[in-house]
Amino acid sequence: MKNIPSLLLILVFYFFVACTGEDQKVKVNLVKNPASAKSDYKTSVPEISIDNDIFDFGEIIQGESITHDFIIKNVGKEDLIISSAKASCGCTVPNWPKEAISPGEENLITVTFNSAGKLGGQNKTITLVTNAIPNTTVLRIRGNINSK
Repeated sequence: MKNIPSLLLILVFYFFVACTGEDQKVKVNLVKNPASAKSDYKTSVPEISIDNDIFDFGEIIQGESITHDFIIKNVGKEDLIISSAKASCGCTVPNWPKEAISPGEENLITVTFNSAGKLGGQNKTITLVTNAIPNTTVLRIRGNINSK
């Protein structure tokens, strides 16, 4: 019992010594993004323009597939790169251009929806990840599926 105060004193000492070492400092490497530093900063970046980011396929019969082309235009000043296109479920499959879209050019994102096993109202999303600001764009397809 006599050793408890001295043991406690040693633990407190080590705690303070361990917490004051120079090698314990947290180092933070910030991403250098000039657009986030100032709200009025002008830079040349790609910019996505989509005439209609929602496609309503109306009513279809269960088991039918529909395909729709979304027209993507780069209205920015640098090449637009779509690194991925992810659908909200496996019934929706996007096909996107793997090559860069030059400034002023257009390309298609083709989305196929398979209604097998689905009934009623549907609302599916396709999230594009790009090098534009903001770096994500969401496309949507919706409609109603009737039974056979």
